[in-house]
Amino acid sequence: MPTDSDSASASVHVRTTPPPVAAPAPVLPTAMAASVPVRVEAPAIAVDSELIELGLEDDGTLEVPPGAFPAGWFSGAPTPGELGPAVIVGHIDWVTGPGVFFRLAELAVGDEISVSRADGSVAVFRTTEVTRYPKDAFPTALVYGDIDHAGLRLISCGGEFNRSTGHYEDNVVAFAELVP
Repeated sequence: MPTDSDSASASVHVRTTPPPVAAPAPVLPTAMAASVPVRVEAPAIAVDSELIELGLEDDGTLEVPPGAFPAGWFSGAPTPGELGPAVIVGHIDWVTGPGVFFRLAELAVGDEISVSRADGSVAVFRTTEVTRYPKDAFPTALVYGDIDHAGLRLISCGGEFNRSTGHYEDNVVAFAELVP
């Protein structure tokens, strides 16, 4: 049994410094479950197109839509809204006239792009950059490489049309991020 002298000699530890403050939890990337995209809309450039599935050609290059419309989504990448870079491609023009992404180079930072998905959800993206790249210097890793958020890349041809090859010299790539 403790005595009064034991109680008197007991000390109480009082913290004189505040407890450490935990760092705020990192903001996790916003992402959605996988779902096949069925339509892309970019009102700022009058895009409203159904989507077809695209894969790779035998030489490893991205397949392109067979005509001016519709646009296509690359099934070898995440679906729009999933974590990673989703890819949608379309033509700037065709022998019949303007293509689905005729005005892609006019897309501005902050413009919204909506992708309707087979599960009934809509992934809404905000444009962060629109850049033209020479086809012989296409930034494959930047477009298709891993990212820590749900991103979207819209790709079309652009720049000067080379009549001798029948192709445009450049590609236009619009980068966008999922709106939380």
